[in-house]
Amino acid sequence: MNFALILAMACLFTGLLWLADRLVWRKQRGDQAVQPLWLEYTAGLFPVLFLVFVVRSFLFEPFNIPSGSMIPTLRIGDLILVKKYSYGVRLPVVHTKVLSTGQPQRGDVVVFRYPKDESVDYIKRVIGLPGDTVSFVNKAISINGQPVAKTSLGASDTSGASRPALAFREQLGHKQYTTLNDQGAGDFLLLEAFPYRENCERVFGGMRCTVPAGHYFVMGDNRDNSADSRVWGFVPERNLVGQAFLIWFNADEIFSGQFSRLGFFE
Repeated sequence: MNFALILAMACLFTGLLWLADRLVWRKQRGDQAVQPLWLEYTAGLFPVLFLVFVVRSFLFEPFNIPSGSMIPTLRIGDLILVKKYSYGVRLPVVHTKVLSTGQPQRGDVVVFRYPKDESVDYIKRVIGLPGDTVSFVNKAISINGQPVAKTSLGASDTSGASRPALAFREQLGHKQYTTLNDQGAGDFLLLEAFPYRENCERVFGGMRCTVPAGHYFVMGDNRDNSADSRVWGFVPERNLVGQAFLIWFNADEIFSGQFSRLGFFE
């Protein structure tokens, strides 16, 4: 369901009725006359719908996390907010950029339209920028030949992980965050799913990719349980939706009295 299109059409329909009421119908019935019920529930909703449309299209949009690919940073059921203006102001529905406001940085958590099906939104972490050479060998990342700093945190007891996992503290640019790798498991992505070969090559123990201009290399923090750029390729700049920055609700955790994860995240 294209909610942005539905909201735009609702704004257009109620806006036309609101304008007609202001310019024509109100004068015909007199300013003191009661507004008809059908008009109250159509034109009367226009200011609210328009406000929601503007905020959702250009400022902030809520998203739900449906999978565990970003554990431990984001868990299934998290409701998050995304800054729509972080990487440019875009027209709703058609997604055309009309104003450049910035570019993703390594380590950013971004929402984007999945390149294989743009009706679906994905969320991953930016690892490689345009022109970068990203290597993923023996579950370790290198960018342009420089290993990404990584410190072991031992076994993870993170809720939602599908199998026993090891946690690592990783630093990419100015961002620090925690990643997971399955204990003793081979890399399922490299062993079972290696269909995307353009700009990439297999190397001993992993893969190496050069990010083309206007694209980004993204990965999930749950490294052995994330279908990402290692599998289906790069994210075009035009597919970017915005930067995720805030967890504002998780029903399971809140109803059990846990509030520690609510707020800003890396």
